[in-house]
Order: sequence, then structure tokens, then C-alpha cells
Amino acid sequence: MPPTTTSRSQVLWLEDPAAADPRRTGGKAAALAALASRHPVPPGFVVAGGTPDAAVARAYDELAARTGTADAVVAVRSSATDEDGLQASFAGQHETVLGVQGGAEVLQAIAACRASGRSSRALAYRHANGLAAPVAELPVLVQLLVPADSAAVAFSVNPVAPLAGEVLVDAAFGLGESIVGGTVTPDEWALARPSLTVRRRTIADKRRMTVRAPGGSREVDVPAPLRRLPSLADEQARAAGALAVRLERELGVPVDLELAWSGGQIHLLQCRPITTLTQIQEAA
Repeated sequence: MPPTTTSRSQVLWLEDPAAADPRRTGGKAAALAALASRHPVPPGFVVAGGTPDAAVARAYDELAARTGTADAVVAVRSSATDEDGLQASFAGQHETVLGVQGGAEVLQAIAACRASGRSSRALAYRHANGLAAPVAELPVLVQLLVPADSAAVAFSVNPVAPLAGEVLVDAAFGLGESIVGGTVTPDEWALARPSLTVRRRTIADKRRMTVRAPGGSREVDVPAPLRRLPSLADEQARAAGALAVRLERELGVPVDLELAWSGGQIHLLQCRPITTLTQIQEAA
């Protein structure tokens, strides 16, 4: 049974059809809401501007009830109206807080995400991409945190060589922030389209990984025996590639996914258009 809607106009659950409207929930959350009924998206809710703290606390309690614990561990991410769109991705511009636990920490993380929307870095990015400054508080996405054994970024088209006819999957141990933040050299699979056979496999010396820690997350050293082992099996990499191609077909544009595996199960954490495919545009 889905959770009840809390302060309907201000807190929207991902399974609520209204959550798929980026004008209400922002680009990142709206994209996941549109896919949640058909793909393995972790449960969560979106907090719009002006939401009372008490409404957020009630929504967090409902989300925690799904886990059977009093204090669920969640990821808190910004979701600007124009984020993860065709014009700009905002990759790395806004705050993400992982490993958040308890109502008070959730409220602090939401405040940090909203403050990042007006940081000098985010405003400079907006100016460079011809986007107006935000006029309201950023919507913020709160989702159950996947206790990831491994994480990956998958591109349905190779963003460096988009005419090569391949899907790229970059993966590492732990949470995906080490990949997104560039603090680890990930393993890489190049998969031929449409067969998804492995064309190239490069296993990196993965020295760092992001793990959950009290009060959030932190980077730690990868144990030496694991550093040169593949972070995914070939079958997992091909499953990531298949999902990327399937979502490209559903959405009609090449896509960039963030994925996580826990106990062998794949989870979809983000889906956005690839915004850097100049070679495809030139060849069209």
C-alpha cells in the first residue's frame, strides 16, 4: 500500500503522478517519478518550497516505516526545475548528502541542498548556460539510501565517441559519489550496440571508495586485495547497458544513468539526457 500524501501540495511521493511534473518537483525527481512504476527506483518523496518541518517529519516517518525501523537511512539531493534536462545537467553543482538518518538530520540536509542552489558555483554555471537564477527554494528529493556494494554510471551512447556504436559503463566499489566526484579511477566496460557484447573491459586500480558513515558518508581506502578486482561481473555491466538502452528508447534521447547494486539487485538512482553529444549533433 503506498504511503499517504502528506501536505499534498508540498510533499509528493515518487509514485504520485503529480511528482512527474518538473515544475513542481524539479528535473531530477520528476525523471525518476516518471520511471518509478516500471523500473527499480528506490522509494522516496520530494519536498517543495515552503514545506513545514512537521510535514517533512511525517513524510520521513512514513518512509522509515517501509524499512521497519524508526530511523531510515536516506540520500538527500537537490532537484532544480531545470536540472537534469536537455540544456544542462547541473552535474556536481548542487549539494547531495548521503547517509542521513533521523528527522533532524533530514531537515539539515534539505537546508544544505537549498543553500547550494544559490552558491557562487551554481550561479556561475547558470550564467554560463544562459539560465536564470532560481526564484524559489529548490525542490529536494529524499530517498532510501541503497547500501551499495558497487555503483556505476552508464551512458547509452559513448559521450566521448558517440558514433562508435557502444554503451559505456563505469563502475567502482561502494557508493557512487566516488565516481561522480572523480576521486576514483573506475572500471570501464565498452559494450557493442545492439548486442551488448563486451568490446573492451578495463579494470582499474581502485584506491578509494565512498561508504556510509555516522552523520553521512566518507571516503576510505579500498582494501588492497580488492583494488584490482572487477567491481561488477560482466553480466551486471550488460544489465546496466541494457537498462540504459531501454531508457534511451523510452525517452527518445541518449541517457546517462546512475546505478547501484546491493545484494546483487540493481537500483536506478538517476536518469538524465546526455548533454555533451556535439558529434551526434554535427552528424545529424
